[in-house]
Order: sequence, then structure tokens, then C-alpha cells
Amino acid sequence: MTRSLRAAVIAEWRGLPEPKRPRDQFRSAAELVPSLMQRLGLKERLQESEVIDAWANIVGEFIAAHSAPVALREGVLYVRVLQPALHYELEQVSKIDILRKLKRRFGGKVIRDVRFRVG
Repeated sequence: MTRSLRAAVIAEWRGLPEPKRPRDQFRSAAELVPSLMQRLGLKERLQESEVIDAWANIVGEFIAAHSAPVALREGVLYVRVLQPALHYELEQVSKIDILRKLKRRFGGKVIRDVRFRVG
């Protein structure tokens, strides 16, 4: 017996239409969190945590061991570097390559620039 035929028979027998059952609206937390954070105005915080988590994969183990992204504000990623020599290397030599990798992974709207600070 098809669903519509069943509904018609029950509605005729009762004299009332069968109440509609709500659809199952189950969604996983992984689907809900990004949209919820965006609605709460925390989208930039979510992007910041994604960039921080991906830092080691983008720059490599050695640089990741001696540096850490601190914040992402208005498209600028601030990175703390432990040694002045590494700061010079990152600022003068590797910055363009790192920025290109970050933009490729997260997009140009998320990350516009990278600034390194010793500390």
C-alpha cells in the first residue's frame, strides 16, 4: 500500500487528515559548527584556528618548531618567531612563498599579508 493511499484511507476512516510527521533534521556537529560560528560573528576566529592548525603543514617542521601564528586580524596573519636570524630569513626570503601557499589554501580574502615578529 502506498503512503498516499494509506493516508487517504486513514483520513477517510478517521474523518480527519493524518497529521504530518516532521522530517528528520539530524545534522552532524561538523556541519553545524561553521554555520553557527558565522551566525554568531565568529567566522574570523574559525578561520584563525584553521590557519594555526595548518601552519606546520604549510611552512614545514623546522620553521613551525621555531615560530607560531599568534592572530589573524583583518586578513593579516601575525607570526611570532623565536630567533632574529629566522625572522630575517622569513621576512626577506620566504615570506612570498609562505604567503602564496597560505593564499592558495585559504584564499586571498582570508589572508592578505603575513607579518613576523621576534618574541
